[in-house]
Amino acid sequence: MTPSSKADKKAAVDIAAWTFNIVTSVGIIIVNKALMATYGFTFATTLTGLHFVTTTLMTLVLRWLGYIQPSHLPVADLLKFVIFANFSIVGMNVSLMWNSVGFYQIAKLSMIPVSCLLEVAFDKIRYSRDTKLSILIVLLGVAVCTVTDVSVNTKGFIAAFVAVWSTALQQYYVHHLQRKYQLSSFNLLGHTAPIQAASLLIAGPFVDYWLTNKRVDAFSYDSASLLFLFLSCTIAIGTNLSQFICIGRFTAVTFQVLGHMKTILVLTLGFIFFGREGLNLHVVVGMIIAIMGMIWYGNASSKPGGKERRSYSLPKTSQPKRDSLLESDDTDEKV
Repeated sequence: MTPSSKADKKAAVDIAAWTFNIVTSVGIIIVNKALMATYGFTFATTLTGLHFVTTTLMTLVLRWLGYIQPSHLPVADLLKFVIFANFSIVGMNVSLMWNSVGFYQIAKLSMIPVSCLLEVAFDKIRYSRDTKLSILIVLLGVAVCTVTDVSVNTKGFIAAFVAVWSTALQQYYVHHLQRKYQLSSFNLLGHTAPIQAASLLIAGPFVDYWLTNKRVDAFSYDSASLLFLFLSCTIAIGTNLSQFICIGRFTAVTFQVLGHMKTILVLTLGFIFFGREGLNLHVVVGMIIAIMGMIWYGNASSKPGGKERRSYSLPKTSQPKRDSLLESDDTDEKV
């Protein structure tokens, strides 16, 4: 394959991965909003556990069909990942409950600089001036779109701190473990999803009762709510898989920066489906600034020296067969 055709194929797969992630992420947000706001199913932690149950079933079926090859992930790394991931889920839910919407959005935005710090500290990544400035532009644009009232309290700040760092570490480890152990996205999900499903289904009902003062077993289930619950769990398979694919092909920072396109789409779809409420001049200006920042980031980080690893090597392990077109061999070279 010629270099140009290989580059074209890689670009096409990159676009497919991002499109897959954006479509499933926006879709699950819309379905979950309907499930929680319309039908009153406010048990977010338990719902996430159910998401990982369906994801686990998907990996089991794919393994049975032979699409997932046997692989190894040390128990210590697996447990570390699951702890970060579960603290991220619970921390985000608690942060949303204890903080104003404005401070919650600021906390979410702070994941980008935290992820940058992790890459600089552990992967020896160096960012060019243009890459840093483009990240700041994205943060500014999304902040203009989403941040309104900002009030801070001690317990809310602690919850946000735990949520931000655990989420950043979880996303960093998705990329790190795939590189270190040469795992495909399917392989990594196959290792992590069952443990997350079991732990969240055990702890979820207690966490949700603490947050909402309602019991998930006492919820009045009907055919409509069960349909939306099924839709949410089905779409979650794609959301979980696409997140692992995108972070594996790129990095947690790129996933966070370009991932804010989902925020822009959710705001736009809200305007289309629910009218002009919430869409005003400063929101439109914020969207434009954020999109310009994302385009600049994509251009700046792809240039030589835009984002490069100074000196970093990972131990080589046996290379299992890749399980998907989205898992091409050159993904490990992408920074």
